[in-house]
Amino acid sequence: MKISTLSRACAVLSAGLFLAACSSSHEGKSSQVAPGTASLPVLTADEAANFTAKKYLAFGGPSLQVQQQSWFPKLVSTDGVKTDFVVGPQLGTDGAAYSSVQLAVNAALAVRNHGERIFIKILPGTYTGAVYIPAGSPPVTLFGAGNSSADVTLSQGLEAASTPATYRSTVSPNGQFLPGDRANYMFQNCATQTTETIGTGCSATVWSQSNGLQLQNLTIGNALLDTVDAGDHSAVALRTDGDNVVIDNVRLIGRQNTFMVNTANIHNETDNKRYSRAYVHNSLIVGDVDYVFGRAVAVFDHVEFHTVSSRGVKEASIFAPNTPANAPYGFLVTDSNLTGDRGFEQAAKAKMGRAWDIEGASSQLVIRDSNFDNSYDQMNPWGAAAFSGRPFAGNVPKDEKQQRDLNDPNFNRLWQYNNMLTQPAK
Repeated sequence: MKISTLSRACAVLSAGLFLAACSSSHEGKSSQVAPGTASLPVLTADEAANFTAKKYLAFGGPSLQVQQQSWFPKLVSTDGVKTDFVVGPQLGTDGAAYSSVQLAVNAALAVRNHGERIFIKILPGTYTGAVYIPAGSPPVTLFGAGNSSADVTLSQGLEAASTPATYRSTVSPNGQFLPGDRANYMFQNCATQTTETIGTGCSATVWSQSNGLQLQNLTIGNALLDTVDAGDHSAVALRTDGDNVVIDNVRLIGRQNTFMVNTANIHNETDNKRYSRAYVHNSLIVGDVDYVFGRAVAVFDHVEFHTVSSRGVKEASIFAPNTPANAPYGFLVTDSNLTGDRGFEQAAKAKMGRAWDIEGASSQLVIRDSNFDNSYDQMNPWGAAAFSGRPFAGNVPKDEKQQRDLNDPNFNRLWQYNNMLTQPAK
């Protein structure tokens, strides 16, 4: 049984997290009227036609430009798939040959398969430890074999402020990452740092640099959660650096910086040569501060973003895209739901997002044809920039007949179109 983000009963997760009941699917026309205000810019129908999943995913990949061959994401079916790489809590049961996901990844990458897709089946259970899929790997599918995405959980509890020593003892306490393993260089990159802390990217529970990654029917979490205070505690659940990433029926659970959808330097390759693309469908993402962030094209289709107040952070926010200034597309949210917990019922409201504002980035995001509940600041949904603190400035023409430049660098590129306010489920 797959989760529907548009029809979900309330449930209490084993980790103590509250899973909000989702509002009904988007219907009708919203009350948002273009061009909106300087605090809440709204696209016209003609402008919104420039921001569709097809247009986003046709841009980027091998270069920062529109590609001649568009990418149309399609999840490879795992129904009845036969694989030698089965992970389970008890070896020998239901075909389980590996006790950890990383052991299965290492074994799969050691096989010469001429670039064919690798399927790694994960039986129901909770698996503690990092999972690394290195650059240059064949396309990999990690899929949970349970009845729902809650049956398989991959978890680990590291944060950006962890020391390299803590990282080593957490990720490889018994020397699991060895010379000769394809993913060892990713471990060494974090374990041998000379800095006092490992940084945000190294805190990830699952980190993939490979193109063609597919994740299906499982949960990935960063177990730090509410064990820390309301301060700055970046703790990533999932980090993806590669192109053509597909995530379907997956729960990403964390607090600050839950999902890092990114394009990163790989083996000293310069960033501006690539711009990764990801498609997220029928999934749930939980967090409290900038919990969807990174430098990539990302389309979120039928996704629930659930903002929690349990840490008592000063200002909660969902998105912080780090879009290159010369890229017209960053994040797109469509036919989705933005919900929050009851901590936002009073005066304190969450923001939908904010600009990244570092290294020349010019964040780009469109939220369209979606529902949001009253957990969010309706009139001022965008916060000041994450790093520079620059106040949000929306592009609203003085003359209604004036055509605005949607990529004008003097304004932020955070937009809404045809969204509706719904009341939270009780």
